Amino acid sequence: MGDEFSGQPVVAAVDSVLQKTAQELASALQLTYVGVVSDVKQAVDPLLLWVTFEGFKLQQTGKKAPGPVWADFVTGAVAHRRKFGGGSGQMIAKAVGIKGGVRPTVLDATAGLGKDSFVLATLGCEVTMTERSPVVHALLADGLARALQDEEVADIAQRMSLQQANAIEYITQMNQAQRPQVIYLDPMFPHTDKTALVKKEMRIFRDVVGDDHDASGLLEVAIEKAIARVVVKRPRKSPTINERKPSYQLEGKSSRYDIYALSKLA
Repeated sequence: MGDEFSGQPVVAAVDSVLQKTAQELASALQLTYVGVVSDVKQAVDPLLLWVTFEGFKLQQTGKKAPGPVWADFVTGAVAHRRKFGGGSGQMIAKAVGIKGGVRPTVLDATAGLGKDSFVLATLGCEVTMTERSPVVHALLADGLARALQDEEVADIAQRMSLQQANAIEYITQMNQAQRPQVIYLDPMFPHTDKTALVKKEMRIFRDVVGDDHDASGLLEVAIEKAIARVVVKRPRKSPTINERKPSYQLEGKSSRYDIYALSKLA
């Protein structure tokens, strides 16, 4: 169903005690509120922004619906990566320039659900996230608020800040004092091959957000404003943005990082 749906979700509460929160969320995002939906299998609408006791979730509906997409910095895969992910030996850490005592300031200009931002904050970086989709921003803000209340990850979450903004406009308007050492980009590109849409996260994001057709312009302003480097995460076999050759690349099994070095990190 998610592959056929294109548009915005409706807002629902999983329980009547959460109706006020759900109504306020719907009003803030100018989305339709449909009341209490306790079982996604019986929901009428194809996509819910679902207010649950665990947090806000983007949930496809129907009998064969996959699990929800949400910003969770406390449990699950993100928690496992925090504990066992390899620390500063991870490829993303090397890509942004973490080594020794160097912990650059980072702008994650395509934050999504904030997973990469959380990894960098876990490693000691101060990270600013921008997300232009109001729906995804709501998921991310909710996840960040819950992380700040959790004693195990609150200190990490305090290194993360969030802005709802168009990344190109946000970067263009930064003054000298606001410029980060590193700008990190993980843009979503159009796919013609449906087998590429394997992750439920990506399927739902494409339904709600669409592709990042302005990635070329985003790379250019990032190179203009970043102090030390711009890092672009790409599928391993994909072309570089704008066919612009990076200073060097780090390659993994399924993805790679194109690094545009501008000055030395210190």
